[in-house]
Amino acid sequence: MRVLSLFDGISCGMVALERAGISVEQYSAYEINKYAIQISQKNYPNIEQKGDVTHTDFSEYAGFDLLIGGSPCQDLSIIQSADRAGLNGRKSRLFYFYLQALNTVKPKYFLFENVASMKKECQDIITHEIGVEPIMIDSALVSAQDRKRFYWTNIPDITQPENKDIVLENIIFPAEKVPDKYWYHNRTFTLYEGDVKIRAMLNLGNSYAQVQRVYDLKHKCGTLCGDGAGGNLQKKIYQNGMVRKLTPVEYERLQTLPDNYTAGVADSRRYTAIGNAWTVDVIAHILKGIL
Repeated sequence: MRVLSLFDGISCGMVALERAGISVEQYSAYEINKYAIQISQKNYPNIEQKGDVTHTDFSEYAGFDLLIGGSPCQDLSIIQSADRAGLNGRKSRLFYFYLQALNTVKPKYFLFENVASMKKECQDIITHEIGVEPIMIDSALVSAQDRKRFYWTNIPDITQPENKDIVLENIIFPAEKVPDKYWYHNRTFTLYEGDVKIRAMLNLGNSYAQVQRVYDLKHKCGTLCGDGAGGNLQKKIYQNGMVRKLTPVEYERLQTLPDNYTAGVADSRRYTAIGNAWTVDVIAHILKGIL
């Protein structure tokens, strides 16, 4: 297939195509984050990196077989704020470049992804413009991460993935194999008596509650976000009576990426890239409908 990928990130679309058993003749990717591009090029040096999606003529891709992409969700996600700017926001308005590509390229198949927590009015606009109703799939079915996403696609007969019943204890490293830098040795925490999946609350001063959450290993992790550059923002777990942040490889496993897929850049860049990425097994499940 000839594939056009917008907002390509670390090329999870290519990983998913391989996992779905779909051969790729050409994969043209639009991405501007230099660390995401570096990760993509390490794993797939043959991908054509095309740069900024806002400065292109999509007519050169007319007749491509597949258009994929998930435009930035920061102005749509409920995690950001109650007064979200929606599709008029500086980042989320990039959706309209996906729409421009869709109308110009007229691919045989298309797939567009975004957060399920967006306002209904934004969901309705995207549905109207793309012309198909979205399918909501939670990555929790195939991974140890709660991650509800809408998928707009014309790939036929999409069903819900089989529930693999994966929880955190299925994907983490044994405590003795986790380097010291991932442990919160000098922070106090309080065991939590509320939501059973939250095992403790880490004392991080004035940080908001979600940042302080420490997840129980018998449950799933909360949604990963592209927030890795902040020192306390990574997801945390309670292991052997102590609190630690998840490692980058454990983040990769939450997105069903291969171990060390993002190796080669700083941890903070890996966390951000993975949080912005797709859950590969969900995308592969959808793409298999092409076969």
